Amino acid sequence: MDTVAPTVTKTMTSTNDTVKGNTVKNTKKVLLATMAAASMLALAACSGGSGDGGEGGGDGGLVGVAMPTKSSERWIQDGDAVKAQLEEQGFTVDLQYAEDDIPTQVSQIENMITKGAEALIIASIDGTTLSQVLQDAADADIPVIAYDRLIRDSENVDYYASFDNYVVGVQQATSLLNGLGLTDLEGEPAADAPKGPFNIELFAGSPDDNNATFFWNGAIDTLQPLIDDGTLVVKSGQTDFEQAATLRWDGEVAQERMENILTSTYSDGSQVNAILSPYDGLSRGIISALTDAGYTVGEGWPIISGQDAEIDSVKAINSGEQFSTIFKDTRQLAEVAVNMASAILNDEEVEVNNTEDYDNGVKVVPSYLLESQIVVKDNITDVLVDSGYWTEEEING
Repeated sequence: MDTVAPTVTKTMTSTNDTVKGNTVKNTKKVLLATMAAASMLALAACSGGSGDGGEGGGDGGLVGVAMPTKSSERWIQDGDAVKAQLEEQGFTVDLQYAEDDIPTQVSQIENMITKGAEALIIASIDGTTLSQVLQDAADADIPVIAYDRLIRDSENVDYYASFDNYVVGVQQATSLLNGLGLTDLEGEPAADAPKGPFNIELFAGSPDDNNATFFWNGAIDTLQPLIDDGTLVVKSGQTDFEQAATLRWDGEVAQERMENILTSTYSDGSQVNAILSPYDGLSRGIISALTDAGYTVGEGWPIISGQDAEIDSVKAINSGEQFSTIFKDTRQLAEVAVNMASAILNDEEVEVNNTEDYDNGVKVVPSYLLESQIVVKDNITDVLVDSGYWTEEEING
């Protein structure tokens, strides 16, 4: 029986109407400021872990910026962008990277509080482990902005700056369907869509990152109708988030899991046709597993998604190893977070555009969500080069 190419319905979080969030005033206690001033010299070299504690000039106050790791180039870009834009507005910046070690990140944030930070911008390693240090920040009247990763299980998160992460998942799944010839990049069914079935395997992000479930839900909601009608087949049977999750977004973990799937499921001579990967670092691990198993780029090479437009993966898209990535412009995200911090510290209203969807388990956190874009080989120049994110030399070098 012929399979009719289905309509892919995209359920998108509404971000069209801009609303205003409540103003969080900086009411730092005089005592704390005095203690912080006295301790800054002693703590200047004790920021706790790998970091870039360089401080910009200006009299706008100290802002602490906590990033998870330097092992991913995207977080380096995020940290640099936030720091530069804060400094442009006259703030002093304490930028720290915790190298995916939770106690290190907690210690770094504690030190930022002690040094007199007037606001904190935090991209958490594990969004469930910061409750006590965030209480310390609240006790000192220090506002907290969750950066890209929602901090969970704490009332002491004032704002959230991110992308529409459900839509990112929809885009990842849609790019796979496009690569298989089932839809266009907008998710509309292709007139000459092949019947399938196609073997597909599913990867998810880190279970301690709130974003990972949003990516997963967006992708699965998009793929499920085609799984149900038999167009797509998850041959390994691993269809639950817990089975697909990849702790700490580790590419080596993804590579090992892909190797195990190939050995256990595809040793009968069948081929995997597409792989949902939620992050470029995982995609590269998956590519290594495929190469080691004898797959070669060209006819029969699987369609592989990704996220973050990391330069190595953009090159892989150019060469045909990876089919797509999702571009989230970290320069725009940095601008949103910096504007939030600036508004808070200047007793101005903080602009948000979503006050419904990002419940951290204790409260719905007022959020500003940015849009993302699918990148495939044909639009690398339009999306990444023309925007100044990467140069032709970097991509082709």
